[in-house]
Amino acid sequence: MTPAPVLFLSNGTAEDLIGARLAGLHAGPVHYAPLVGEGQAYGRVPGARRVGRVLRLPSGGFPFGSLRSLRADLRAGLIRDSLGQWTDAVRAARGAGAVVVVGDAYALMVGTLAARRAGTALIHVQPLLSAHYLDGLGVVGALRELNALGANLPMPYELRLARSADAVFVRDAATERYYRRRGVAARFAGSFAMDVLPAPERPLSVPSGRPVLALLPGSREDHRESLPVMLRVAARLPDVTALVAWPHGWEAVTLPDGWTLHIQGESEAWATGEGAHVRMLRGAFGAVARAADAALGTSGTASEQLAGLGIPVVAFATTGPQYTAGFARRQGRLLGEALRVLSPDPQALARGVQEVLEGGAVRARAAATGLNRIGPAGALPVIAAEIRRHAGSGNMRSS
Repeated sequence: MTPAPVLFLSNGTAEDLIGARLAGLHAGPVHYAPLVGEGQAYGRVPGARRVGRVLRLPSGGFPFGSLRSLRADLRAGLIRDSLGQWTDAVRAARGAGAVVVVGDAYALMVGTLAARRAGTALIHVQPLLSAHYLDGLGVVGALRELNALGANLPMPYELRLARSADAVFVRDAATERYYRRRGVAARFAGSFAMDVLPAPERPLSVPSGRPVLALLPGSREDHRESLPVMLRVAARLPDVTALVAWPHGWEAVTLPDGWTLHIQGESEAWATGEGAHVRMLRGAFGAVARAADAALGTSGTASEQLAGLGIPVVAFATTGPQYTAGFARRQGRLLGEALRVLSPDPQALARGVQEVLEGGAVRARAAATGLNRIGPAGALPVIAAEIRRHAGSGNMRSS
């Protein structure tokens, strides 16, 4: 008898990565329904089948990052297609052994409805919320970030939904304590971010005796604004080897005025200008991360992964869609001394990087904080075992 498939619902690039890794650890059939974008990470899982319609958003899944992003997403069919995805998820959950939600409160709402209608088990993996987002926030800070209220702390309805799930996994120990005090039997089994950090893809040859600065413009459209700033920072650090971990095609590279791009092949290019030669690498994030002594980032998960390796990160806000001033403040509360958020001025950023590289005590505190806040890898095998337990037991809920 063919085992029932497990349905994965996720809503974001990092969430897709986590869901895909979990799907790859599952021996039975896998169906996946990405709620934002096409879920490309799942496409690399042998036998995984996408179900439901695709929602392509100009904001990349951050409609509330700014009014401009919300308007663009609404014009792109945010409401119409999202409602259609609810119907698709309910249909796809029929006959599933379990529904696994990797994402925020919205994804949990979709997954809860689908699991309840199907009478099957529900497992929630919440990689976004952290109790650390509340550190020093206060009333004034919360009012300033009303558009991110549900991202700073779980809303009552999310906690209520989480209480009804068969298993809940959260991103850090502080969040586990926060959830448990509110009646949710959440578990912290390890860092999702570190679980999906790739191993070094290839050896990197870098000059000896020079510190390495990882430039992390990120997978969102922020890179069009942030990469030129980062390259200008690198030009102001002649004694530092800067490496760009580039996740896009070469056609997406945006250079500062006067700079040129020299493409060496599919995996490597050089950006040159202002007397600097900056190496850009595709498909080498794991190698760049482990070679780095410091990082300059406008990225969510990638910056957290570097912090989790004990590498200090310097950041600056963009106009969006993801790494806005509010997002940068939130990540600063999450990472504490592991992250310094500065103004998007190349000279100021270069000074900040230099201070991090030269300050032994600063580096030590940043490393200790990053390792503590992010935590070790190891969650995904534990969650995969929980999925097998529920999917294999024929666990059927009463609807």
